[in-house]
Amino acid sequence: MDRIDTSVAHPARRYNYWLGGKDHFAADRESGDLLAKAFPTARIAALENRDFLRRTVRFLAGSGVRQFLDIGTGLPVPDNTHEIAQRIAPGSRVLYVDNDPIVMTHSRALMIGTPEGRIGYVEADLREPDTILQHPDRLAVLDLHEPVALLLVAVLHFIHDDDQATAVVARLLDALPSGSYLVASNLTLDHAPPEQVAMHEHLLASGRTDARARTSAEFGRFFTGLDLVTPGIVAVSDWRPARADRPSPTDVAIYGAVGRKP
Repeated sequence: MDRIDTSVAHPARRYNYWLGGKDHFAADRESGDLLAKAFPTARIAALENRDFLRRTVRFLAGSGVRQFLDIGTGLPVPDNTHEIAQRIAPGSRVLYVDNDPIVMTHSRALMIGTPEGRIGYVEADLREPDTILQHPDRLAVLDLHEPVALLLVAVLHFIHDDDQATAVVARLLDALPSGSYLVASNLTLDHAPPEQVAMHEHLLASGRTDARARTSAEFGRFFTGLDLVTPGIVAVSDWRPARADRPSPTDVAIYGAVGRKP
């Protein structure tokens, strides 16, 4: 725990704060409140993004996928990836990856799966895909000869350079066999009024937000060579929604999509 710097906000802990969790510190709450003041629907976006994760995992598990690589997993909350997948298929295997030590500490302590399945935890950074792919826990949990669902939910926007982010996704997908899937979501300002765009750019330049917004076209680059699953690239709230009374793409401001590797 010595490596946990509680004086600096971390995306996983800020996200936990927005979701109503308890695993956050003053710096995380301060950062979350600052962003929520500038973007009043930030908490709605976090909740909708989490629902997107739940729906996509249910879809994939229901489609026969039995392995999940969840990078940027965040702190445990109800209905984690393995809980959803193993509820449908008890033998599902899930590898969680995050670069925050507190996430891994809590995950190992709180996330216990079915006897038939398997769960692993890797403390690593998305920017170093080979470290993830070659890690002993990856080797023990995931068989890359069988399809894997790669989950990059609300994590790609923390890699600001488009070429770097695209290269990371391509490297991970290259290691996965045909029939694997990519699930991703990313902040967008495509539907935002000019004043919110200007505010976001100001906060990003001053280091008070760490998420890089992407257009639909920029986000779509991550799915190059994949077959997009209907409905394609949409607001996360509009990806196979479970209810009619959902917030608008303007309020959510996060694109989501699922693609299958042919």
